This record gives sequence, C-alpha cells and structure tokens, in this order.
Amino acid sequence: MSSRLESLRESLLAQFGERLRTTTSALGELTLEVGSADYHDMALALRDNADVPFEQLIDLCGIDYSTHATRSSGARYAVVCHLMSVASNLRLRLRVLIQDDDFPVIASVNDVWPAANWFEREAFDLFGIMFTGHGDLRRLLTDYGFVGHPFRKDFPISGHVEMRYDPDQKRVIYQPVSIAPREVTPRVVREENYGDVGHG
Repeated sequence: MSSRLESLRESLLAQFGERLRTTTSALGELTLEVGSADYHDMALALRDNADVPFEQLIDLCGIDYSTHATRSSGARYAVVCHLMSVASNLRLRLRVLIQDDDFPVIASVNDVWPAANWFEREAFDLFGIMFTGHGDLRRLLTDYGFVGHPFRKDFPISGHVEMRYDPDQKRVIYQPVSIAPREVTPRVVREENYGDVGHG
C-alpha cells in the first residue's frame, strides 16, 4: 500500500472508527465496508471530508454474490461505489452489504452525488435492489413488461416469452418462445499432433 493510501486509511479509521467494518487495500485502491445503517451518513461524510473530500462518484453498481466463494458474510447482495477526490487525486471504494436477500433495500445516495441517479436505476433494474429516497426508481434497461431482474441469476436461460413486431397488428406483441431448448457444447477442432515439436 502506498504511503498516501496508508495515511488516508489511518485518517478514515481515526475519524469513523467502529463504523468501518473492514478496510482493505488491493490494486492501488482502498476499500471501506460499512453497515447498511451507516451507508448514507458515510457517503455524506466522505463527500464533505475536510482533508480529502470525495466529491465525485465515478460508478455505483450492484453485486449478487449468490453462491460465490467470497460470500462469507451471509449477505447475497451488495452495493459498491467508486469515488474520487479530484482535489487530492485519490480513489476510494465504498461497499455496503444488504442483509435482506428476499427484498434488498438500501438508502439512495442520489442526494449526495447526483451522478448516482441512473446507476441506482440500473442496479434496481438488473439486481432488484431498492433505493429508498431515490424519487424516480424505475426500469432503465429492460422492457417495461419484463418480469424479474436479469442479473439475479434465477431465471431460465431461454425464457418463456419472446417479443417481436407484428406488421399486421402494427405493434409489438409477446408470444411463447419459438426456439427449442438446446445445450451448446464448445467444439475444438485440432490435428492429433498439434503443438508437438517437429510437427509440420
């Protein structure tokens, strides 16, 4: 860890103490993990920090750990914010685990960083994560009639309905899937002695 990141880590630990569940450093970035109850307050505090203000939200995304090997905490869903301090030229990752797997809800940080607006809508659409206080939480990428959330990994691969434009009715219609389910197996074609020294 660089000396700048280490001093930032020490400063944040001194300032926030027990509100930080973990602090880790990897790939030249510091990651803070906070509880869902402290998420919004921590976002405000990081933005308004007198020493190193993280005034810019670069990215916000949802994560579904599902059966992932790192799911040690028991929480399936998480939200991760990538922040930047333009004044100090430092980056920070803020992660919060959401405890309710059946109905994941977390506070919106749209009022802290307006750039979170569409990122939170995307996480809602694809993962089903609800952001309280957002104000305009609606689907962004999937069709209005889509049932479920594509990145939850809990839907059939082929789906049950397909959408197409019907020129006779002059509108988009839904109909049962017309493609027969199949298993795709990769095929590797090589000569028997491929890669042997002297094979020509």
